[in-house]
Amino acid sequence: MVRVFNVYFPLRTILLLVGEAAIISASFLTAALIQFGSNFTLVVGYENGGYRIALACGVFIFCMYYYDLYETYAFCDPRELITRLIQVLGTGCLAMALIYYVFPQVELAGPMIGLAVLFFGLSLILWRKMFLVLNRSGRLAERALIFGAGPLSLPLSHEIASRPHWGVRLAGYVGSPWDAGDTPDCPHLGNTEDLAAVVERERIREIIVTMAERRGRLPVEQLLDLKTKGIMVRDGVDVYENLTGKIPSESLRLSWLLFSPGFQLSRGRRIVKRGMSLALSLMGLALALPLMILTALAIRLDSEGPVLFSQERVGKDGKIFKLKKFRSMKWNADPDRPAEKDDDRFTRVGKWIRRIRLDELPQLYNILRGDMYFVGPRPFVPNQEWELVEKVPFYRQRWSVKPGATGWAQINRGYCATLEDNAEKLAYDLFYIKNMSIGMDLLIIFQTLKTLFLGRGGR
Repeated sequence: MVRVFNVYFPLRTILLLVGEAAIISASFLTAALIQFGSNFTLVVGYENGGYRIALACGVFIFCMYYYDLYETYAFCDPRELITRLIQVLGTGCLAMALIYYVFPQVELAGPMIGLAVLFFGLSLILWRKMFLVLNRSGRLAERALIFGAGPLSLPLSHEIASRPHWGVRLAGYVGSPWDAGDTPDCPHLGNTEDLAAVVERERIREIIVTMAERRGRLPVEQLLDLKTKGIMVRDGVDVYENLTGKIPSESLRLSWLLFSPGFQLSRGRRIVKRGMSLALSLMGLALALPLMILTALAIRLDSEGPVLFSQERVGKDGKIFKLKKFRSMKWNADPDRPAEKDDDRFTRVGKWIRRIRLDELPQLYNILRGDMYFVGPRPFVPNQEWELVEKVPFYRQRWSVKPGATGWAQINRGYCATLEDNAEKLAYDLFYIKNMSIGMDLLIIFQTLKTLFLGRGGR
């Protein structure tokens, strides 16, 4: 696994991306060689040809990311792969045409682009098929076992089994069989005293410790001995975080929150985070002003009532602030009741602006005022927050930072309708609060823009 901006990505996915960047680059260079022949070196080296090719490669890689070609379901399904690659090629060519229209100085010759697209379109299909065979090969996966039965044991085994692209193959678990149970994902391999023998027999390279009560029960000397022999010993909570991008609520303890690294934002980072939020809100207001005026006119013409409405939300340290939004419901509707998919409270314009998130634009004013950051846990109405504080352990920890217009939970979990949904969303929020950084904020903003452009998750 590779850590980028406090978020872990599968090494195989990174290798896939690097390999495809190399294939696209090689396709453009091959097309240049065919078109220009002996003048190939001149074009690439002395007329900014290298920069032009790099720009084209970046555009197509960007399109592949936006069409989810690095998601597991896409690169494991051949039919889905072909469909999305065709979309990438079409969108990439349109994007390049627009760029060349605005910036003609970076243009590559037309025949060269056509050849390059043909080359890497075919090459990517072959490369993806080869990678799929490689990804499914159990021989290349690192063999691991879970040690100790606890609340996290089975959830972690299911997460590992559902992510074969991470390159970890779970052999089973060592511990008391009546504590964890025997499942297809995680068969019982032996008891605690059998650990060393199981590691040797199963050729284990990684031990994941999920024992719930470790004081006086964890065989420290035996684990240290295995570690000196090259076996990696890892804490199950850390592995779960790395795989899922959320805190494991099954084994969450107050002492872990207290002594775990993270969960603090230094004064310097607060200043930078506030400055970034301020700059983004000003930029957003400047760019979105014409759209906001049109949205306000549409709301005014469509239904009675004010264009904007203010709603109480819970912010940092549980303090109440007024959140601004474009009105998407009838003026006499109850805005505090959670929205449903086909809610009869929505106006005709309201359904449309919610679907593409235009109703959220006035929140830029809240960010400008300092009520919110651009990125942070999503703020909810007070009565919903008080209820969740009573029913979900550690829910109050969400209030340790300012809320945000978008956040880690929003891009990973989506809309929440039940208590279980909100408990899982808290797990993502706690992961963000523990690992928050400027780099992670930029990653979330980038993913949010992708979600907005593709029109996902609106309700």
